[in-house]
Amino acid sequence: MKLTGNILNIKNKRDDRNAGILIEVDKIEYVTYKKDGKYYQPFNLEVELEEPIVITGDQLALKPVKYLQEGEYDFDVYDREGDDYVLNENKFLSVLMMYDEEEQEHFLSSVEYTVTLPNEEFKALKEEQHKLRQSRKGPGKKKK
Repeated sequence: MKLTGNILNIKNKRDDRNAGILIEVDKIEYVTYKKDGKYYQPFNLEVELEEPIVITGDQLALKPVKYLQEGEYDFDVYDREGDDYVLNENKFLSVLMMYDEEEQEHFLSSVEYTVTLPNEEFKALKEEQHKLRQSRKGPGKKKK
């Protein structure tokens, strides 16, 4: 994870002027909801990326949430479709900023990027990640 620019400049509305703010995300959390008896339960899968994805500030709008801790910011994520930006309800970004007293500046402490998927896509992604982990382990005993 890496931050370039001042993320505190992002306000409640998406703005093209924030394009210079870059957040590099190296881990994505995929979430799906499955019915477990009477209620829907969340199931998640965290994927470490080999190449980080870059989210620019012009794709973000600050969520007006009042119950967050100091330094914690939640963002709506917009997808770029041609020249237009469309709010993606299935994507969510949460950032935790800390303040360094000695340096007198804010720094990025943690980033959570969450994507909600339908069950079928989640199952396919989970199988794909399982196959990738198996191939990285190298030669060894195979399960029967």
